[in-house]
Formats: sequence, C-alpha cells, structure tokens
Amino acid sequence: MLRGCLIAVLTVFITVPGWAAERKNVLLLIADDLGMEVGCYGDRVAKTPNIDALAHSGTRFTHAFASAASCSASRGTLLTGLPTHMCGQYGHAHAEHNFHSFRQVKGLPALLAPAGYKSGVIAKLHVQPREVYPFDVEYGGNGRNPVQIAAQARKFFADCGDQPFFLLVGFTDPHRAGKGFANEAKYPPEVPVVRFDPRTLSVPYFLPDQPEVRTELAEYYQAVARLDHGVGLVLKELENARQLENTLIIFLSDNGIPFPGAKTTLYDPGIHMPLIIRQPGQKPGITCRAMVSFTDIVPTILDWCGVKPPPPAGKKGYEWPGRSLLPVLESENPSGWDTIFASHQFHEVTMYYPMRAIRTRTHKYILNIAHPLEYPHASDLWASPTWQGILKRGDRFMGQREVAAFRKRPKEELYDLHQDPHELKNLAGDSSQAKVLDDLRRQLLDWRKKTYDPWLVKEIHE
Repeated sequence: MLRGCLIAVLTVFITVPGWAAERKNVLLLIADDLGMEVGCYGDRVAKTPNIDALAHSGTRFTHAFASAASCSASRGTLLTGLPTHMCGQYGHAHAEHNFHSFRQVKGLPALLAPAGYKSGVIAKLHVQPREVYPFDVEYGGNGRNPVQIAAQARKFFADCGDQPFFLLVGFTDPHRAGKGFANEAKYPPEVPVVRFDPRTLSVPYFLPDQPEVRTELAEYYQAVARLDHGVGLVLKELENARQLENTLIIFLSDNGIPFPGAKTTLYDPGIHMPLIIRQPGQKPGITCRAMVSFTDIVPTILDWCGVKPPPPAGKKGYEWPGRSLLPVLESENPSGWDTIFASHQFHEVTMYYPMRAIRTRTHKYILNIAHPLEYPHASDLWASPTWQGILKRGDRFMGQREVAAFRKRPKEELYDLHQDPHELKNLAGDSSQAKVLDDLRRQLLDWRKKTYDPWLVKEIHE
C-alpha cells in the first residue's frame, strides 16, 4: 500500500488513477562505456548470458542512441530527459572538471519524490549538484564488485518496505581503469573470471588490427563479462525481494566502447547503444526497430510511474524532447520513430569540441561548431596502448578511417548510411546531396531552437 502522504498528491501528479494500491518500481541499470558488444546484439564473442536473458524476457531496441557520447553528459540526459546543452551537464562532474547541471532542472529523484518514491543510487552517479539529483540513499563502494553491488541492492529493496522505489545501479565496468580494465584487481571468489584469446577477436572497423589492440579488446570483453554477472546478481535480488513483477527494468550504457573512434564521438560507435526494457506483463522477446533517444528514458519512467512532469527547466508551454517508449514495447516496426538528435560540448574540461547531429535511417549530419580546433582526445583514450601504438608507428589509418580525418574535421559532415554505414565518406560537399543536406540542416536548426541551444549565438556572431 502506498503511504498516506502520497494519497494527497495523487490528483496533482498521477495521471493514471487506479494504480494507487499497486507498487510501480523502477530499476535503471547503467553500464559504463559498453558498446554493442553484447550477445543478444549479435556479438559472438561476448559472454553476456544475464543481459541476453533480460532481452529475451522484454524488448530489445536495435536503434537506440545516446544523446551524448560522454559519461557525465549522457547521464545528465538520462536523468533529466534533456539534451546536455539544455540540462547544463556539459561535461564531467568530478574533480577539476566540475561541470554542473543547471540548478533549476529537476532530475528523476526530484520528479518522482512528490509521488512518494524512494530513490537510491549504487556506485557511479557522475552528475551534480545534489539539489538536481536528490537521491534519498547513495551507496558508495566499488562499482566493479558485483557481489557488493548486489548486497547494496538487497538492502535497498528491504529498506523500501511498501514504498515504491527508483533504483539506479551505476556499474563501473567496462570503463578503463588507470591501467587496463581492472581485471587484475581482487574480487570475491564467486565472481567468475572469463578470459578471451586476443587472436580470436574481430577488430572493429575503426581500430587498427594490431597486437596491442587485440590485447585491449580481450581485457575489455573480460570486464563486460564481469558487468554481466553483476546484472544477473541484481536481478536475482529483485526477484528475491518479490518485486520483479512490479518493476520496470531498463538496461543501457552511457556511451560507446572506450577506444579511439568511438567514445566521445558522434559517430555510431560512440552513440549507438544497447537498450533493453522489460515491463511486467509485456509480451517477451520483442525486437523493436524504432529509432529512440536517451531523452526518451525520463518520459518512459514517468509514464510507467503515472507521474506528470512539470515543464522542463521551468519553461512554460515547452514540450519535452523525448516521449515514452511504453506504447512501442510490443511493436517491432512502429511508425513515426525515424529520427534522433545528439549533442556534445566537453568530455573533460580540456576537451572543448561542441557538436550537434541528426541521424535518420538513411543519413547522418554532424555540425562541428568549433571545427577550426583539432579534435581532442579523452585522457584515458590518449594514454591507451591502442592510440599510443598509432602514434608510435605513425599510422596513416586507424582501421578504415584516416587518422588525419579523425583529428581534423570539417564544419559539416554528411553520410549516406545505406551506402556508407561506417561514416567514412563525407558527402557534405557533394552537389548531388544538396537537398538532403539542406533538409537535415533545417531539421537540426529547428531542434536546436526548440531545445534552447546556447551555442546558437555563434550562428549570429559568425
């Protein structure tokens, strides 16, 4: 039963009257730097039985996209429903980077609290300030330790009693550690160690086929397997708490694989993400081909919880950028889901490179707002054996992309995704593509205006 204090606010926040006697919980599982290297997404190397099982019991989205390809920025979008340039989480929240979401913005804990929800976060949160993300319970600890994470989830479920909850589990895997992927660290004996033979791996098209790359990929896949074990343990705790059939489960990653050419870029390896949603009572095993954005996550959660949000950032009459995914969970090819947008400003504070992008099923257009600058590297990617090998050898290509083209980009990039799915041939200067280019420019500009993009001032000044 919901607490009495919740009943008083039902008429204000609850749009579906009838669920007052029914708990509707939310479990949001966020992987850190996981790309599409998941078994249920066709990766034959990855060992992800628990994530695969979740997909088989729910809906697997084939065309889900992060709004930003950087940790804090993406999480700001995930928890506010607003593009990073609108919520203000321009880059990393920690240490000297110290980016903040705008204080007038409300994150999911704040949006759900008036409806009686208890909110908790385990391990990685990576956004600030607390007034925007006022979680009731914050567990620290090692985000790579599946056993510890599961124990914290068990305590949170028990402590909630009859109160509905929103729990975010922020895994640290498979993010890089100071060196490698933390596979050499000590973990509880029940955590399986799954090793991979570098010689058997397929090297992504955006990376060179070199020994150090294969070694790093093998280490990455080991961290992915540890993540999967953690997902399984948390889901088991949810089942043991008898809340599995009351809880909307969402699994995704914040941004792409932590290698040059993916993470921090708006190319597909940086923003094309796994997304699995399981709604209690839904038809299982659905593969949905709707093009969805992570700006859709907040509307989905609020829809499930029956909560009507206020205008974002206090802007009256403004429509939220995203929309609920609940109506398409059992649809394979829903109509009207064919376009997504992306936004980037920073990764670390030293990495200023604002970009905007629109992607349809056939094309992608990227606007590099500060194109005279050289494209900056995240410190962990720059220090990686993969990138250092490219530099030491003086490689002309990193996989199929020219190193020079990766480091120095034009103002506009246009790709025909049917003919060029790897986004290697820029058609922005091709006169035969002028109509497509103009149309995507117009759509992107319209979106930027609707989302109050501060970087629009450069369009006036320049």
